[in-house]
Amino acid sequence: MSSNSITINGNELTFEPGETILEVARRHSIDIPTLCHLKNTTPTGSCRICVVEVKGARSLLASCATPASGNMVVLTESAKVVDARKQIIQLLLSSGNHNCAVRGGSSDNWTQFQLNVQKDDQSQELCPVWGDCRLQDLAYRYQVNGDAFAPTPTRYAIETVNPFIVRDFSRCIQCGRCVQACNEIQVNNAINFGYRGPESKIVAAGDRPLKDSECVFCGECVQVCPVGALVEKDVRYQVRPWETAPVKTTCSYCGVGCQLYLHVKDNRVVKVTGVDAPPNNGSLCVKGRFGFNFIHSEDRLTTPLIKENGAFRSASWDEALNLVANKLGEIKAAHGPDSIGVLTSARVTNEDNYVANKFTRAVLRTNNIDHCARL
Repeated sequence: MSSNSITINGNELTFEPGETILEVARRHSIDIPTLCHLKNTTPTGSCRICVVEVKGARSLLASCATPASGNMVVLTESAKVVDARKQIIQLLLSSGNHNCAVRGGSSDNWTQFQLNVQKDDQSQELCPVWGDCRLQDLAYRYQVNGDAFAPTPTRYAIETVNPFIVRDFSRCIQCGRCVQACNEIQVNNAINFGYRGPESKIVAAGDRPLKDSECVFCGECVQVCPVGALVEKDVRYQVRPWETAPVKTTCSYCGVGCQLYLHVKDNRVVKVTGVDAPPNNGSLCVKGRFGFNFIHSEDRLTTPLIKENGAFRSASWDEALNLVANKLGEIKAAHGPDSIGVLTSARVTNEDNYVANKFTRAVLRTNNIDHCARL
């Protein structure tokens, strides 16, 4: 075995200097589950779900934070590893309002637990991210529930005063992904761990609501949350993941060209997430992630309007287009093309903006074109 090779589950694999066991495994399509690990951030190993058994090591090691070394022999699903993961999952399920149908045991206990959760959530539905939760996935994968340990009472009330994000502390598993996303990826430094021990909580400065903090509502924390602790306000209990179809497109708010998914239900955009591809690599700003409600606004114009004597009247498309063409032609002839400017919008499609650009430069013969990107 060479000095830059590692054996994982009997497979001899090469690794690059600085790679962790988790990175080597994933690069070779070997699945090691994680909850706290976040790509392109400093590994913490806090959730311990990614532990593996390394020959010669005195204890199980967190694969996300353990560098690969020559001649290392690793087992990712040994009996010790599986037992450890099961216990961690059981602890997490018992530590909050994880009513995902894997939490309860006897019918009486489950009924009482669900009633308590409904009181906290003000909803009779199961967890708002049911079907889209990494903790739930692991519970099914390892066939465990939360009955092995006494339930932990809810310490902090749900925070619903924010305009875009609901913070449900009863479902937070303290994985720290939101903190890393905010501080290391977006570099907003709006949230961090607060208090200590069982009182630990993800807080903004002064433990204030996000709306009163330095938060810019980019929503990066929501996108990386593996459970139901952070959910888009308009989506919570309104949309389930299997009800939507993702449509990939390019954000039109500015010229960066961020790639995003429009999640569509009944021909309506109900949610937006970032695509893990250049140039944004999954990240979005507040406009890209939350600025889409105008699409289905009842205030949108459905017919052209012409202003006469200080008031607007409805007109046909032919009448409106002929009027605009004649007016632009007169202005261009009298004052030259650079006397005309065209203002487009981030609230129309990229294709419409492209046509407006071609019309401005090729037909009007001016470069005076800009757009408004208001949210």
